[in-house]
Amino acid sequence: MRLKAYPKINLGLDILRRRDDGYHDIDTLMLPVECVHDILTIEAAPDKGCLLNTNGLAIDCAADRNLVVKAWFLLKERYGIGGVSMNLEKHIPFGAGLGGGSADAAVALKGIAEIYGLGLSDEELVGLAAKLGSDVPFFIHSVPMFCRGRGEILTPANVDLSGVWCVVSKPAFGISTAEAYAGVKPHVPELSLEERLRLPRSSWQEMIVNDFERSLFGNHTALPNIKHEMQRCGAFYASLSGSGSAMYGLFDHEPTYSPIFAGEQTFVCKL
Repeated sequence: MRLKAYPKINLGLDILRRRDDGYHDIDTLMLPVECVHDILTIEAAPDKGCLLNTNGLAIDCAADRNLVVKAWFLLKERYGIGGVSMNLEKHIPFGAGLGGGSADAAVALKGIAEIYGLGLSDEELVGLAAKLGSDVPFFIHSVPMFCRGRGEILTPANVDLSGVWCVVSKPAFGISTAEAYAGVKPHVPELSLEERLRLPRSSWQEMIVNDFERSLFGNHTALPNIKHEMQRCGAFYASLSGSGSAMYGLFDHEPTYSPIFAGEQTFVCKL
C-alpha cells in the first residue's frame, strides 16, 4: 500500500490561555495543501514487528520515536495486529509548522488499519490519533477544519479558497515548539477567528494573526522579510504557519517569482 501524506497551513492561530495540564488552548483554521507530500509504503509483515526504512530528508530521531512506528504500536496494543514493514520517503521539511510528522502518523493509522481489516470509522481513528499528538486528528480528515482545545477538537470550516494560489517558503532553519511557546503571551481576542474569517479578504491581513509571529519575528528577521516580500508581490494574506518556520502567501493570481521566496525549500500549489 502506497499512501501520500500532505502538510497543512494555519490560517490564523490564536493562543487563548495556558491550561492546567501544561498545554495551551488554541483556535486555528487548518488547511491541507498539496504543494509537497511524504510517501509512506506499508506492507503486512505478521512475524516481524515493525520495520521502518526512511529516505529523502534525513530524520533526526530514532526509529522507535517516529510517529508512524508509534501509530503501529498503538494499533497493536489496542487490536493485537501483526507486524508491518514501512518505508517513509520524507519531503515535508522539519521544524516548519507544516505538520509533516502528524500527517505521516495519520496515514499510517489509516493504512495499517486497512491492511489488517480493522474496519475503523473516522471517529475511531480520530480518537486514536489524539493519543499520538495534537495535530494528528486533523490529518485523519485532511479537509479545512477549525481546531480548538489543544488542537484535537475539530469542526468543519466553511471557508472557500478554491482557485487561490499558495506559496510556502521554508528558510534554512527550523523552529522548535519549545522556542515558539517560550515567547507566547496568551490572550482572547474580541472577535473569534471564525467571525474574523467572515470579513472581506481585504481585512484578513490586519485582523487575522498567528500569535507566534510576535516573538519569533524578533528572533528570526528572515521571517518578516519573506512575509513583506510576499505581500509586495501581491499576496492578499501572508503568515507564519503553525509555530514556524515556514511562511506562506495566498494569491488570487499565479504568484510572480521573487528571489526571497527561495528559502531552503519553496513550494507552489493551488488550494
